[in-house]
Amino acid sequence: MIKVEAKKKDVHPQLITRQNGLNAKWRDNLAGWFFISPMFIGFFVFMFGPLVYAFFMSLNDWPLLGEHAFIGLENYKNIVKDPTFIKSFKSTFLFSFGLVPLNIILAMLLASLLKNKFVGIGLFRTAIFVPVVTSMVVWAIVWKYLLAPELGFINQFLDLFGIQGPSWLLDTSTALPSVIFISVIKNVGLNMVLFLVAMQQVPSELFEAAELDGASPFKKFTRITLPLITPTIFLTMIITTIGAMKVFGQIYVMTRGGPVDSTKVIVYYIWETAFKQYDMGYSSAIAFVLFFILLAFTILSWVVRKRWVFFEE
Repeated sequence: MIKVEAKKKDVHPQLITRQNGLNAKWRDNLAGWFFISPMFIGFFVFMFGPLVYAFFMSLNDWPLLGEHAFIGLENYKNIVKDPTFIKSFKSTFLFSFGLVPLNIILAMLLASLLKNKFVGIGLFRTAIFVPVVTSMVVWAIVWKYLLAPELGFINQFLDLFGIQGPSWLLDTSTALPSVIFISVIKNVGLNMVLFLVAMQQVPSELFEAAELDGASPFKKFTRITLPLITPTIFLTMIITTIGAMKVFGQIYVMTRGGPVDSTKVIVYYIWETAFKQYDMGYSSAIAFVLFFILLAFTILSWVVRKRWVFFEE
């Protein structure tokens, strides 16, 4: 006992404190990993694992029923020569090019109108946001009947003024714009809320100083509001673009890719290849091409953000 106590006394107090600190830090780290382990397990089981398996499928000739065979990058080579994929890529680009600017501009306009308090403002905000929480399938079905050629409400309303409405979803010149329109109305409320929050955080002192200098409302918006909400514009642009590139529900319900493949976007072509042509390998390759396109767009947007996004010091 005497020898043991002597050894304990020889240990420096700072070393004991350091060891106790390391043990406490190790226990805290272990507890942290323990609490986030369900999320990590779920990510690897339900996200990362299927992603790796899908990439493996894209390297194979993989029919839905039957044996698969490894073919390397042959599916990716065929995509470049696939006219249907090229047409679906163009349709996806046109859909995104039409939806993203229109959605962001309309959301910003609505936020500018609804940022100030007036009677019934809560009702207006709720009415604009309700479509966001509405099921896309239900929304698309309703609009499909509204845009029907003869019995649809839109054409019946136009007929009251002697205007013969077109076959909105059956004409190659109006099908894609119609889907873009109903998609904008469906999701504009979410971006409106984001812009509304951003605009309400702009210091009011800046507007008061601008008024003293005689600035017009347009100049106050372009010189004060717009620069200060660029981080929100950047965020909504990325989210809206990614959502537009992944459009599927309204296309499936309203047009099934028609007429004459004018609304066949990439995701619909992936579904058609997998569950109509039963070619799981080729559809997985198309899916990864879309994934790489979105990844490249996100990285590019993130790199160039400092050129136009305002950061508050």
